[in-house]
Amino acid sequence: MLKRRGVIVASRKQLHLSLQRLPISSQALFRQFDQLLKRIDQHLKRLIRELGWWPDYQRCLSVPGIGPINAAALLCAFHRGSFASSDAFVSFIGLDVRRRESGQYKGKRKLTKRGDAELRRLLYCAAQPARCYYPFDQYLQKQLDKGLSKIAAKVTLARKLARIVFALLNNQQSFRKQECMPIHSP
Repeated sequence: MLKRRGVIVASRKQLHLSLQRLPISSQALFRQFDQLLKRIDQHLKRLIRELGWWPDYQRCLSVPGIGPINAAALLCAFHRGSFASSDAFVSFIGLDVRRRESGQYKGKRKLTKRGDAELRRLLYCAAQPARCYYPFDQYLQKQLDKGLSKIAAKVTLARKLARIVFALLNNQQSFRKQECMPIHSP
């Protein structure tokens, strides 16, 4: 269901770009897309309740940056297998890093991308709103200060979000926000 939703979102975006310069109105078409997406979202929530995953769904939603679709996708991935650690969960998603090395050769670090591409996309997109939470913004800034590109830094934050969600689901806990404010020097 999540993959189908992703295809619909991608198709909607593609249609919007291709119809953008035409002199015809396509508002009715996009209202239909919105209604379809709304029905799929309602169906996903109903399935989560029927499967008894609602408490876990709420745990996922407690993490800054994780929205309803991200939470549903992470829940599906978490309940798909039994993971020994957060590393195994991150690897299942495909956000783990592989370095290509041989002898003297030091290759680039790359994501393995072995998991669900839609879930990786959703987590990457969740990294942007997660920046509203100050510790996550600081974490992202540290990655940028290390010299990582903006994309690589957001991927590391997406990986961190996946690890946090795994820990919350594994320990049956909700995310507790820290009260921390940036310190300004006079």
